[in-house]
Amino acid sequence: MSRRRWSQAGPPLVAVLLLLILWQTAVMVFHVDKWMLPGPIDIIREAASSIPVLLSHTWATLKLTLLGFGFGAAFGLLVAMLLHPIPIVKRAIYPLIIVSQNIPTIALLPLLMIWFGFGLMPKIVVITLVCFFPISIAAMDGLMQTDRTMLHYMRMAGATRSQLFWKLELPHALPSVFSGLKIAATYSVMSAIVAEWLGTDKGIGYYMVLQKAAFRTDRMFVAIAIVVLLSIAMFTLVQLIERRVVHWQQSSKSENDAS
Repeated sequence: MSRRRWSQAGPPLVAVLLLLILWQTAVMVFHVDKWMLPGPIDIIREAASSIPVLLSHTWATLKLTLLGFGFGAAFGLLVAMLLHPIPIVKRAIYPLIIVSQNIPTIALLPLLMIWFGFGLMPKIVVITLVCFFPISIAAMDGLMQTDRTMLHYMRMAGATRSQLFWKLELPHALPSVFSGLKIAATYSVMSAIVAEWLGTDKGIGYYMVLQKAAFRTDRMFVAIAIVVLLSIAMFTLVQLIERRVVHWQQSSKSENDAS
């Protein structure tokens, strides 16, 4: 690991390691019952002994997360693209978008199950509703930040509405769009877990419900660790795509400016 990467990742890793050591020491010194608060060693042992089951549930949750995040991203971008060119419609719909996020997911999911059944559809709808909000808001804000001088110049040059959007507005909005995507990526995992709590036979959320009923605190901590890792993985995936897309866009722009 290079010095630069270590300077970024080193302090958090050391902090986590010290926290785990302190946790394990406290559990041993105060003789805390395993069912109440297991130590990190007990949690690691349980995770190692349950790998096949955990992989199966993790894969189910990951598929649900990716599917819901994909629909949420597409819907969020579509909403931003439709509202941005029509300010009066945007002012009318914008408050409704905000209100949609004030409905508790745990209360909405039973209604979706009544309407759509107990299959995949209500879970996808829940994840989509959670994910589209930060994406659409970030995209609309990014589109509003377009360079006005370049916008007027392209209009004077005879650019169409479509050309303005694809060649100027969207490229300028990409950093904001990816900021919304990164937020939604982390939200998508938790919303998938909540969806699995209320109706499924597989997934980390379902696994957590079973272990809660059995008072298996060690397995609950294993599930929590998997949720955290999935959230980090989703965030990192979007970040990698951002580096390729945005950096490529900036490189292309620099080459065009130079020519």
